[in-house]
Amino acid sequence: MYHRSLHDIVMDTGRSIGTLTREMQGEDELFASTLTLRAVEAQLLIMAHTLGNLPPTLHQALLQVDWLGWAALHDKLRNGIQPRREEIWYAVMGLVPQTLALLNELRRKQPALFELDY
Repeated sequence: MYHRSLHDIVMDTGRSIGTLTREMQGEDELFASTLTLRAVEAQLLIMAHTLGNLPPTLHQALLQVDWLGWAALHDKLRNGIQPRREEIWYAVMGLVPQTLALLNELRRKQPALFELDY
């Protein structure tokens, strides 16, 4: 059940980030919109924090995830470190879609890891 809950949190925050940024024409538009940027950063912080707390079973099954990228982003967001424009844009364009795809693939290949009674 714990794995499923973590999966759901990551997927929900990832979808939220996608929804917030879908209509944007590029990096400049995201960083010009203070409210949207704050909302994206809040979702990224939740996602990074959740991924940082994955149990070893899931972490080892997701070796292709850029764990160093997530850790760097988490540190900057959690501690309010600026500038972080490059990290935010990399997360929106790379980390989030890659992580969602890998997590979906893992769930498809190993559904027992995500069963509610695991």
